[in-house]
Amino acid sequence: MSATRVVCASMLHLKSSQLKSRTRRLILGGMLVCVITLYYCLSSTAVNVQTTSEASPCLQTQSELFNASERSWGQDGSCAPKTNLMFMKTHKTASSTLLNILFRFGDKHRLKFALPDGRNDFFYPSFFQRSHVRDYQPGTCFNVVGNHMRFNRLEVEQLLPRDAVFFTILRDPAEVFESSFHYYHNVVPFTWFIPGEDKLSAFLEDPSHYYTPDGFNSFYLKNLLLFDFGYDNTLEPNDPRVTSAILEVSKRFQLVLLAEHFEESLILLKDSLCWEMEDLLFLKLNVRKGSSVSRLSPGMRARALQWNSADWRLYRHFNDSFWAKVEAYGRQRMARDVEELRRLNAEMRAICVDGGAAVEPTGIKNTELAPWQPMGEKSIMGYNLRKDIEAQHVEICRKMLTPEIQYLTELGVNLWVTRLWGWLKDSVFWLTSAM
Repeated sequence: MSATRVVCASMLHLKSSQLKSRTRRLILGGMLVCVITLYYCLSSTAVNVQTTSEASPCLQTQSELFNASERSWGQDGSCAPKTNLMFMKTHKTASSTLLNILFRFGDKHRLKFALPDGRNDFFYPSFFQRSHVRDYQPGTCFNVVGNHMRFNRLEVEQLLPRDAVFFTILRDPAEVFESSFHYYHNVVPFTWFIPGEDKLSAFLEDPSHYYTPDGFNSFYLKNLLLFDFGYDNTLEPNDPRVTSAILEVSKRFQLVLLAEHFEESLILLKDSLCWEMEDLLFLKLNVRKGSSVSRLSPGMRARALQWNSADWRLYRHFNDSFWAKVEAYGRQRMARDVEELRRLNAEMRAICVDGGAAVEPTGIKNTELAPWQPMGEKSIMGYNLRKDIEAQHVEICRKMLTPEIQYLTELGVNLWVTRLWGWLKDSVFWLTSAM
């Protein structure tokens, strides 16, 4: 009997401990919801209300207008780099790598950036407003806009000269969805109630069972590309508004790149903007370690595309236009230029990167080169800078390896909101893991 009492007491103690643990986790989960909600209330305006400020277009002086003309065509009639640029930075599309290229090009030509204020995006997911730009004054002209925003054409156009080139980048929507699910699921509350370890597969089995269109941060997990461009992400692909959205993006953006063909995209960008091959050098930034990537089976991929079918229609349209541009450029010419870009990139990787490859977060020696991590995860890889770099390469190497958050700080942005959020998310998950 005494042995039975001991076993029963042990079981009661175990159940009591488990109950306490679950209670603590529920409390911390509630705290996390409150923290996230407070963060967005303090830093964002209405998500689905698109407004336009009183018209106050960018006003160039006669000297600036002359210089813009000179940049387009040199005095000897040769092509000169275009320097008035709007990059629509979409989510989970290799856009961080492209933004690093743009930052370095802007530094090289001493361009004027329209930068966010207090955080690393323009108050996403709210629609973009000129007032989101640091130190904005009515009539101010900028050369470059490139950080995450929810696109608002009329507001963006007020910041840039009339000759500005608008470009963006897309990615296969199934891959965008997989990446977004991994990166953001901890800040999308409805995913917390998906059972099992493989939440992605469970969700794709019956998305409508879990998805709530008006749920907090739900936009991250359905037609995210369409949402980034400022459209309703719950539209079905055959809705006339999707057709209108595609036509509007086609009309406004001179070039739409593809993440799956990143190097070919850069060659088209170089040709369109009259850049040099050296302007295209890059290292892949914000890349996940392999163990964190869910390999989509054919069935899962089909379900992901069906769930993101409006994005799939958008992507297919611009996939066709992309390859039409490649054909016009010339397939053989493109192959030669891509080979040359790869050769130059391999040289710079050998010169700049300790070990020649990206390392997992725990292997990054210099915290100034450590990328931002998703909530509750350490999955984004980074680089270590070689110590024996020759003097002429030190600056370019350092900038190529610098993540977006740190680069923005170098450009003068006080990221107090972003850093506060980073501290809060890390603190909450440290407490959770400690329990």
